[in-house]
Amino acid sequence: MSAMTLERGLAEMGLNLPADVLAKLLEFAALLQKWNKVYNLTSIRGAGQVITHHLLDSLVVLPHLAGIGRLADIGSGGGLPGIPLAIATAARQPAPAITSIETVNKKASFQQQAKIELSLANFTVLNERVENVRPGQPFDAVISRAFSELADFVGLTQHLLRPGGRFLAMKGVYPHDEIARLPADFRIVEAVPLTVPGLGAERHLIIVEKS
Repeated sequence: MSAMTLERGLAEMGLNLPADVLAKLLEFAALLQKWNKVYNLTSIRGAGQVITHHLLDSLVVLPHLAGIGRLADIGSGGGLPGIPLAIATAARQPAPAITSIETVNKKASFQQQAKIELSLANFTVLNERVENVRPGQPFDAVISRAFSELADFVGLTQHLLRPGGRFLAMKGVYPHDEIARLPADFRIVEAVPLTVPGLGAERHLIIVEKS
């Protein structure tokens, strides 16, 4: 049932991923459920909901990552969206390098175990507060999924980006109030409505640049 839900959802989103990628995504979903029993990584526990609320909800932004070579995922908890995106892009030449920055030790430990078990060469975990991270090479983009409000997100992560880099904020309903509170030197490049099959909730990708 989970495999069918994943395949059907990806098809509805227009994403054509090979069978080995689908298998690895389902392996990650099973790993997340297994660890969740002990580590409480997510409040979502049912297999079907893990597919819709985590895998599909992460992969819906995949078409908007074109041209991004280095991506930082901020406060990803159980590795979302970073790990599904790393799985889906691992076969690209070159594959984007995705770094998860996670403060909570048990969540970073799970992500490290997932990296090992799923052989994710294009995925790295940093167990660190984002404001303390000083990357040797800046990122092309930073992404977050319900990490914080927009003003906090851009304020906490702008030191990670190269000049002209982008902030990718995954949001639910269109965040009018959060956009109004953005500092004056940041601008909205695009606000993309997203549809996640089986979710039954609004989703938006808010793309921000520093002016």
